[in-house]
Amino acid sequence: MMKTPSVNQKVKATHLKRQAYCYVRQSTMKQVVENTESTKRQYALRERAIALGWPIIQIITIDSDQGETAASIADREGFQKLMTEVSLGRVGLVMGLEVSRLARNSADWVRLLEICAITNTLILDEEGLYDPTNFNDRLLLNMKGTFSEVELHILKSRLRGGVLNKARRGEFRTRLPIGFVYNQDGKVTMDPDKQIQQTIYLLFDVFRRTGAAFATVKAFWKDDIKFPHRLYNGPNKGMLEWSKLTYGQTQSILKNPRYAGAYYYGQQRSRRNVDGSISFFKVPRDEWISLIRDAHPGYISWEEYEENLQRIKDNAIAYNNINRKTPPREGPCLLQGMAICGKCGQRMTIRYKYRKQGRIDPVYLCQRSRIEKGAENCQYIPGACVDKAISDILIETVTPLTLEVALEVQRELESRINEADKLRKQQVERAEYEANIARRRFMQVDPDNRLVADTLEAEWNEKLTQLSEAQENYEKQRVADTSKLEKEKQDKILDIAKDFPKIWKNPQTPFREKKRMVRLLIEDVTLIKGDKITAHVRFKGGANKTLKIPLPPKGWQHSLTDPAVVKQIDELLNNYTLKEVAAILNERGYKTGTGRTFDSKFVGSIRANYGLKTRYARLRNEGKLTVKEVADLLKVSTGTVINWKNKGLIKAYPFNDKNSCLYEHPGIESKHPMPKSEVIQVCPD
Repeated sequence: MMKTPSVNQKVKATHLKRQAYCYVRQSTMKQVVENTESTKRQYALRERAIALGWPIIQIITIDSDQGETAASIADREGFQKLMTEVSLGRVGLVMGLEVSRLARNSADWVRLLEICAITNTLILDEEGLYDPTNFNDRLLLNMKGTFSEVELHILKSRLRGGVLNKARRGEFRTRLPIGFVYNQDGKVTMDPDKQIQQTIYLLFDVFRRTGAAFATVKAFWKDDIKFPHRLYNGPNKGMLEWSKLTYGQTQSILKNPRYAGAYYYGQQRSRRNVDGSISFFKVPRDEWISLIRDAHPGYISWEEYEENLQRIKDNAIAYNNINRKTPPREGPCLLQGMAICGKCGQRMTIRYKYRKQGRIDPVYLCQRSRIEKGAENCQYIPGACVDKAISDILIETVTPLTLEVALEVQRELESRINEADKLRKQQVERAEYEANIARRRFMQVDPDNRLVADTLEAEWNEKLTQLSEAQENYEKQRVADTSKLEKEKQDKILDIAKDFPKIWKNPQTPFREKKRMVRLLIEDVTLIKGDKITAHVRFKGGANKTLKIPLPPKGWQHSLTDPAVVKQIDELLNNYTLKEVAAILNERGYKTGTGRTFDSKFVGSIRANYGLKTRYARLRNEGKLTVKEVADLLKVSTGTVINWKNKGLIKAYPFNDKNSCLYEHPGIESKHPMPKSEVIQVCPD
C-alpha cells in the first residue's frame, strides 16, 4: 500500500532554495476592519514556513487582495502575481490559511494545482502541508477546493433566498426614484417636498400633452424649469440637487413602474463575462421576480403607465428594429413606418419639407448609418411621386371583384383555422387525460414505497407541464387567429369598394385614415433609388409587385419655363422685339416658371439660356442692312437714311427696344428715293 510522505520528507532542498509566498485575503473591507483575528492568523503562517526551514528573507507576503472576493481571478492582482511567480518556478511553497483564501472557484483552484505540480511547488494551509505531485495530496486538495466553492454557493443561496422571499412579498427595500421616500414605518410614500411632487406631476402632464419624451424635455428647457435628483455618492451623498431635465431622466421616469404605484424587483439580470467583469441586461416583464400593483401611492394610474410605454415604443421610429412600425399619424406620407431601405434593410424614417404657399413635400429617409456611425444617410427619396404610385395601385386594386375574391380567400382561411383549432383542442384534451391518469396512479401507490411514489410523482409533474404548455399554446393561437367576418360586414366592404376612388381622392379624407387603408392591404414597401425609384410592394396576402417610378424634377427644374412657351418665343422673335414678345405672351395668358408675368428682360434671359438667335441675327440672315451699309450703297449720309426711315420712304425693321433698326436692301440699281433737293449732302470742310 502506498504511504503518504511525512512533512519532513516533502520539504526538500530544491524547495528551500526558492521563495515561500504567504497569501493573505479577506472578502470585504468590513471583514478586514472588524475580523482582525483572521488577518493575524494568516500572517502567522510565516512562522510555519520558518519552522520548515525557509529563511525569513525568502518569505514574501502578498496582501494586496484585501477586500476582494475569491469567486474570480479578475481584479485580484496579488493572486495573479502569485500564479506568475509559481509558473516561472520561483516559488517553493504557497501558504494560505485555508483553500477559500486562495480561490473559491474550482477552475482557478485546479489551475493553481496544475502549475504547482508542474513546478514542484508545495502548498501549506492551517491543517497541513501538501505536495501536488502526490496523488493523495492532490485528491485531498481538489476536494477542499470543491468544498470551498460549495460553501460560497450555499452562503450566496441563503442570502439570495432571503432577498427573493422579501421581494416577492414587496418588503425588500430598494433604492427609490426621485419623488418617493420611506417613512418611519418603512412604507413607501410620496416625497413630502411639494415642489418635487409638483415637478413630477408637471412632467407627466407635459408628456400627456406632447406625446413625446424629447418634446417634454424641450418644454422644460423652454420654460427654464429645473428637475430634482438625489445624489447617491460623493461628499454630498443624500443631498437634493436641481438641474435641467435630461432625455435619459425623462425616459427613466416614464418607464419606471414605481410612479404608477407598483413595487417591482428583478427587472435586470447580471452576467459574468470572460474577463471577470459583470454586465447587466433587462428581461421581459413576465420574467420579473416580483411585480405588485397598487403597492404604494403613485403619480399616475397603471393604465396611463401602460399607455405611456406604448407611446414611447411607437415614437421610437429612428432607433427601432426592422419589425417595428409606427401608428398612422396626421402627416401626408402614406408609407409612414412601412418603407424599408433597399440598400441596408432598415426601416426608413420620414421628413417633411415645408414650401411656399403651404405646400408640404414628404421625404423618405434612411438615417440609421448617420445615427449609429456618423456616416452619410443611406438613401434620400422624394416621397410625393412614391405616394402617388401607391395611391394608383390602391385605386386599381380595391375593386368589388378583388374584394370578393379576398373575402372568399378569407372564408377558406377561416375554415382551415377552425380545423386547426379542433386539432389543438384535441391535443389539450389528450394532455389533460394523460395528466389525470398519472394523478390516479400516484394517488393509488403506497405512500411508504417512496421509490415508486417519487417516480410516479415526477411523471405526474411532467404530464402537468405538458398540459400547461398545450393549454397556453391553444390560447395563444386562438388570439392570433383571424376572427370570422360577419355577413353584414362583408356586404359593407363590397359597397365601400364601389366608391373607393371617390373616397380616396376626396380632400376631406384625413391622411390618418388613408394610412389605415394602406395598411389593410400592404405589408411594406422596399425602396431603392437609382436612375429611377424602384418600389417592391409586398401585399398582405403574400403577392408582390415591382414599380419603376421616374424621379421627380429637381428644385431648379420646377422654375423652368414651359417648352411650349419657349417655342413661341422662338417664333415671335422672327417678327418682334423682346418687349413686344413679352407683351404678346402676357396677352395670351402665359406665365413664367415661377408664375410671374413676362417682361423684356426675362424674355431676353430665356433667349440666351436656350441659345435662340437674336432678332438682329435673324434679320441679318434675311439680308437686312445696317444704316451705314444703306448710306454707303446710296452714297448719302446716315442721317439721310434715318430721315427717310422716319418719313416712311425706306422700310426698316427694329431689332431691339431702343428702336435700332436694320433696313431693306434698296436694290442693285440703287437710286435716291427723293429729289436731290431734299437729299442731305455731307460737304467737306
